[in-house]
Amino acid sequence: MKKELYFSSATIAAASKEMLASVAVVRRRSGLPRFEPDRAALLVLDMQAYFLGESSHAYIPSAAAIIPNLQALIRAFAARGRPVIFTRHTNTPADAGRMARWWNDLLAPDSPASAIIPELDTTQGMVIEKRQYDAFYQTDLEQILRGRAVGQVVVTGVMTHLCCETTARSAFMSGFDVFFVIDGTATYTEAFHRASALNLAHGFAVPALAEEILAGFENEQS
Repeated sequence: MKKELYFSSATIAAASKEMLASVAVVRRRSGLPRFEPDRAALLVLDMQAYFLGESSHAYIPSAAAIIPNLQALIRAFAARGRPVIFTRHTNTPADAGRMARWWNDLLAPDSPASAIIPELDTTQGMVIEKRQYDAFYQTDLEQILRGRAVGQVVVTGVMTHLCCETTARSAFMSGFDVFFVIDGTATYTEAFHRASALNLAHGFAVPALAEEILAGFENEQS
């Protein structure tokens, strides 16, 4: 599979708006939730050196382009006192399960590549460890969210079609409203990214741009 630079700093704004427009018919259905900052938490999934380092075989070429949007979202949620939860994915042979067969490569907990990139300020939130695509699976994520009276989650990070999409579906099944940030997620190819946006928009999540989530905070304050 050939990886693609479908998002860059120069193209992400236009490309993500076009992607959102392509699923707009689905998004316009009646009864969809409205973003409510005081009920929301930000999930930042797996923004680790393993996926962001150019020398890594798991490198995602488009991931660097989403960093400024994630930084802005982290600042907005933290300033409002809303939860910001970073995930760090690692595996050992004992907990990898079927992922070991699919990927033949485990990101060990003590590997430098497992670190969340320094461009994201993890002191603005908390970090939870996960072992599978789903950030809710065998973690304390749901209890943390319930304890903060969270009813909505905003999903960002990598990879769009694996951990981000799986977590979004799990959040929906757990009873949370889900907002999926098209220009705040990234994966290996544009086709994977578009497929996730379309599928989630049809029955699991409200697709959104980072600027729309940020505008939600501004509107609440005005």
